[in-house]
Amino acid sequence: MTAETDAPDPTTSLLAFFGSELQRIRTEQGCSQGKLAKDAHTTQSMISKIESAQRVPSEDLARDLDAALLTGGHFMRLYPLVIKYAYPSWFLPFIELERDATSMRVFESQIIPGLLQTERYARAMLSAVRPDNLEDLVAARMSRQEVFERETPPRTWFVVDEQALRRPIGGLEVWRAQLESLSKAGQAPRTVIQVIPRKVFAHAGLAGPFSVLGFEEGPDVLYVDGFSQGRTALDASEVAAGAASYDLLRAVALSPEESADLIGDYMEGRKQP
Repeated sequence: MTAETDAPDPTTSLLAFFGSELQRIRTEQGCSQGKLAKDAHTTQSMISKIESAQRVPSEDLARDLDAALLTGGHFMRLYPLVIKYAYPSWFLPFIELERDATSMRVFESQIIPGLLQTERYARAMLSAVRPDNLEDLVAARMSRQEVFERETPPRTWFVVDEQALRRPIGGLEVWRAQLESLSKAGQAPRTVIQVIPRKVFAHAGLAGPFSVLGFEEGPDVLYVDGFSQGRTALDASEVAAGAASYDLLRAVALSPEESADLIGDYMEGRKQP
């Protein structure tokens, strides 16, 4: 059972305020995290992480919290403010799409894909640009990984350049723990990870990271990452071009088994960063 935690300073961010309000109202009603989790159709771990501002609540959870605690829509009114602060406005549409996707094809060239990052790796990477809201950014990054906790997780395919494995972000300890987590992720039945080896000098992903998302209904969507902000593309021809590029990347990447061996070589020190 997850231990109940102290709420963060509510003045530090809207996410912290949401968490402190949840703990305040829950405590005033004499409701434990475990009971609230049951009533709100979630887990005690999730309640604990939201109260400590380590996760961004979903809209459904905000609604369920209101229903469980009879707060008259209090958390639903806070939710848009929390989301606006936790995610850049240009990224919000992609977050919604990502939550509904039934398949994801993701390419990264310089870092481990965000959906597969450990918390320590994400914090080290995000801190490099010295943001004012680092803890909220880390919480938002970790919250995206809740797609893997769905009853039927999306089918995910990740292709990464070997350069992403070689960059020891956060130092050797954080880096090796990240590689271990990456290795475990590749063993999940609905997740495939392939690595493009260094010997492949030119490939279809040199222009930068991108993702192709598929859905139960409706066309695929292309998301192209960028320096200041990303871009979601809906045009059928552009999405088709992205899917074709992804096929080319898979064609020059190592097999999933060879990729797992390469990740293990770096993790175990047989290859150096």
